[in-house]
Amino acid sequence: MKRALFLLICFAWVSSAAMADTKTKGDVTNLPIPRFVSLKSAEANARRGPSLSHRIDWVYKRKHMPLEIFGEYENWRRVRDAEGMGGWIHYSLLSGVRTVLVRTDLQAVHAKPHDTSHVVAKFERNVVADLEACTVDWCQIIADGYEGWVPKTALWGVYPDEIRK
Repeated sequence: MKRALFLLICFAWVSSAAMADTKTKGDVTNLPIPRFVSLKSAEANARRGPSLSHRIDWVYKRKHMPLEIFGEYENWRRVRDAEGMGGWIHYSLLSGVRTVLVRTDLQAVHAKPHDTSHVVAKFERNVVADLEACTVDWCQIIADGYEGWVPKTALWGVYPDEIRK
């Protein structure tokens, strides 16, 4: 009995470890789910379901806005924004170009990825910036002609464990 219980516990541990190592892939694109993208157009309707016949629940009106894809169906992607709002958007309105949203007001943008580095700019809350690179704790961003490093925790549109070179 003890051996069977031990084997069952070992199997459960190995299975959960294997599942943690596998990433979910979209049925349509075979790309990771969830993943971040940006809005390609200046206006996009987020619908209740994946077709033109579904009701429009939300209208995005900000080009380059970062969005997170968390579902796929044919030519439609289920997205959400930094506030958790969203719906189904046609894939042609989305871009793989990565952007982020600054989550804190007057966020210092540093010349190098550490707090003691020279501040090159301060960004207001909700500034959309291009995402360049990320270390464990910092991301390099570009917006309004300024380039620098911001703590990853001050951004929406990048995962906590994401590293970009």
